[in-house]
This record gives sequence, C-alpha cells and structure tokens, in this order.
Amino acid sequence: MKPSWNELSRLIGNTPMIGIHYRYQNKERTVYVKCEHYNLTGSIKDRMALYILRQAYESGSLTPDHTIVEVTSGNTGISFAALGSLLGHRVRVIMPDWMSEERKLMIKSYGAEIIPVSKEQGGFLGSLRLSQEMAKADPKVFLPCQFSNEANSFAHQETTGHEIRIQLAQQGLTPTVFVAGVGTGGTLVGVGRTLQSYISNVKIHPLEPEESPTITTGYKVGAHRIQGISDEFIPAILQGSKWDEVVQASDGDAILMAQQLASTLGLGVGISSGANLIGAIKLQALYGDQSVVATVFPDSNKKYLTTDLTRHEPVKAHYISPQVALLGFCVLEKAR
Repeated sequence: MKPSWNELSRLIGNTPMIGIHYRYQNKERTVYVKCEHYNLTGSIKDRMALYILRQAYESGSLTPDHTIVEVTSGNTGISFAALGSLLGHRVRVIMPDWMSEERKLMIKSYGAEIIPVSKEQGGFLGSLRLSQEMAKADPKVFLPCQFSNEANSFAHQETTGHEIRIQLAQQGLTPTVFVAGVGTGGTLVGVGRTLQSYISNVKIHPLEPEESPTITTGYKVGAHRIQGISDEFIPAILQGSKWDEVVQASDGDAILMAQQLASTLGLGVGISSGANLIGAIKLQALYGDQSVVATVFPDSNKKYLTTDLTRHEPVKAHYISPQVALLGFCVLEKAR
C-alpha cells in the first residue's frame, strides 16, 4: 500500500528551526535557521519534488507509465529517485560527472539510473539539452524542469516560507532578512514571496560563491566547491523576481563554517549550509543587532564525506569563519 500525498507530506516539511547563538566582531547575536536535512532524503529538495509530482499527477501531465528524467547536481535527483521509486516510476537522472560520489551512490540506491555528462559534453547546459532531446524522442518522458517549473518556488511559498514566518512569530519575532544560496532559485523566490506578502520591508538576499559569481556577472565565471548552487546559468525561476543585493561567500570559508557547525554544535550539514550561515552573519552585521535574520541549512554532510568538507582547509585572510565563535543553539517550536 502506497502512502497518500498527505501522508507523504508528514515526512517532508515542517522541519525544525533553530536559533544559532554566536560571537562575531565582539558582539553576541542569533540567526535563525531551518534545518532541512530532516526531510525524507535529507535535503530541502524533497519539498519541491513532492510538490511537482503531486501537481503533475493532479493535472494529468504525469501518469504511472511515465519515466521521470531530471537534470540535477544531486539533491533533486535523490529526491526524485526516492519518490519516483515509491510511486513506481523509472527515474533517469542526468548530472555533471564531477558531483560527489555519495550523491551518485544515493541516487543508485533508490533504483534510479544516472546519465553522467562531462564538461566536454557541455556540463549543466549540455545536460539540459540532453533532457529535452529525450523528451522529444519519447512522449512518455516527464521532465520536472526544476530550474524553470514555477511549482518549485510555489512549494517553498506554501511551505518553507510560511513555516519560517510562523515559527518566528511563535517566538514574538518578525523576520527582517532572509538569505539563501541560489541553485534553482526556488527557495529564495518562494520564501521571499511569502515573507514579502506579510512584511513589506523584509530584505531578500541571494547568496553565491565568491569564486563563481554567476548572478552578479550574468554568466558562468570560475569554478567553486559549493555543490548545489551557482550552476552555469541564472535559472528562469529567479529572473523577474525581486531581491536585494547579492551576498557572497568563499567556498573555503563555507567549508570551514560547515566543519565548525559539526565539530562544535553537532550539526552535520553540507557546504552550502556553511555558506548560508556566513551570509546570514554578514547581513546581521550590516543590518544591526535588532535584525532578525533567517536562512536554511539545505542538506546534511552525508553527501560530502569524500569531498573537501572532511579535509584540512587552509584559512585565508578575508574568511570570517575563523572569527566566529559558535556558542550554542535553541530549538524553536514547530509551526502550529
């Protein structure tokens, strides 16, 4: 017996939110973080995958005999592989071949097939072209199209954004700043829409790697080690949306922060989580002590155990993580 959509939603979303206490520049402050590694497959992408599949079934664009084909850097592929297997679909995941081995193994463990694409074959853009060719050749191929499907941002508008607002409100707090790394842009845009509908002056800041400022430049520049954000293009979901100044975090700084979160607070999170915390700390220093800054930890550290996350990372002069002392955290009530 397969669980209903409502039953599945009990395994995805309504994640814990914590307030991380820290000291930086001789000031003690708190930023608030949604811990998305508590979702079904360990990442925030479960929210979007569930929403897209449910909407597609309800509209009739996805039926049990379809093959799900998605382009991904990993987490989305894992989510569709798990949910697709549960629903009885064949799942084929097209992904750049430089993603972590753990990502590949997790996708395969759910019974999905991986189609690797090298940089010489076009990387992310080549992967997208291949998915379109597969859909043209086979009418029974369903493309979730995470980078352009508005259901992606609506998932976060209807769940993540409301949860953040409600969990903070239960503490008597109103978010003044939200920051998140941009992969598809779904989290930033969806959460931003919800918060802006309630709080007219809330600030919504995208975050990108310092080494690869795709949003700032408008095209792919350089390489970076924060898997899941700043791919080779500005995603369609982000275009036309309202946001504030882009915040940058160095990939090395993000690695050091993620390492510190695990070794000091026992929070085993991925590299993009370290980047998001750096962005939140930078913005709180900018907006002041009274600012209520929120972000997300998109996934766990389990997909990065063979990457630089578990290796010694040299410190550079402009990094902020060595200047941050993580003092502890409190756990907020779940959204009611």
